[in-house]
Amino acid sequence: MHTATEAWYRAGRLIDAGGRKIFVIERGSGPVVFILHGFPGSSFDWIRVADALESKARIVTFDLLGHGFSDKPDARYSLFDQADIAVEVARQAGIDRCTLVGHDVGDTVAAELLMRSNEGRLPFTVDRAMLTNGSIFMDLVQLSAGQIALLSLPDEVLTQSLPLEGFRSGLASTFSPAHMPDADTIDAMLSLIAHNEGDRVLPRVIRYIDERRANQDRWTAGLVEYSGPMTAAWGEQDPIAVPSMPRRLSELRPATEVVTWDDVGHWPSVEVPGRVAALIADRIT
Repeated sequence: MHTATEAWYRAGRLIDAGGRKIFVIERGSGPVVFILHGFPGSSFDWIRVADALESKARIVTFDLLGHGFSDKPDARYSLFDQADIAVEVARQAGIDRCTLVGHDVGDTVAAELLMRSNEGRLPFTVDRAMLTNGSIFMDLVQLSAGQIALLSLPDEVLTQSLPLEGFRSGLASTFSPAHMPDADTIDAMLSLIAHNEGDRVLPRVIRYIDERRANQDRWTAGLVEYSGPMTAAWGEQDPIAVPSMPRRLSELRPATEVVTWDDVGHWPSVEVPGRVAALIADRIT
């Protein structure tokens, strides 16, 4: 286990959610900020944001099924199930209201939670939604070579581990040159992908892309029809979730606040955690 991620693991706990072990982190006190991470990352992507915010808010985040320190079963993965897990994490953490923050696939899990809120069946209140770089409109997404390669594999667990070093350059290419992480940060991210042979289930986990396409209308409605305040904070140098994503969201939902950073790529919480933390701190209730 990587040294930095080991400390993160010790600070959290494993809960049971529908028979699966899910890794949960809780830091600080005050108004709740409930964070949903992206693919192929984990809650660890938000460690420096949590460090900056814990004196102002209670941070609750967790590793989605198939990610980080959570279980990585040979099973069908669904964003509806990930939303169910988020609801269970919120229940066990005693969340009754929160600012909901998403990144990447976490934006879509957030959209499902917001749709349930719109339908009157979410068991907690979302006071504000905040989205960071994610492919919220599938007709606009520019899939990376690595994502395309994983999608080309059969939807089954691999018989042997992937050569994760091959992921290094592809992962690095999604950061902006101005905020390229050091080798230790990339090592930590790769170690969490590989933890508990997680690399072997990547061809199964990444089917969320197909599920996004099939449910685009529902999840667009989840975002557009949400009645609370919403912020889309976007790195404009993202090669995957391109800047036209938040622009379209603001066209469909004019009340959306759009914040853009012209020097940031796909990973704002890793690249500019201070900016992300300050933005959240300014808007939490």
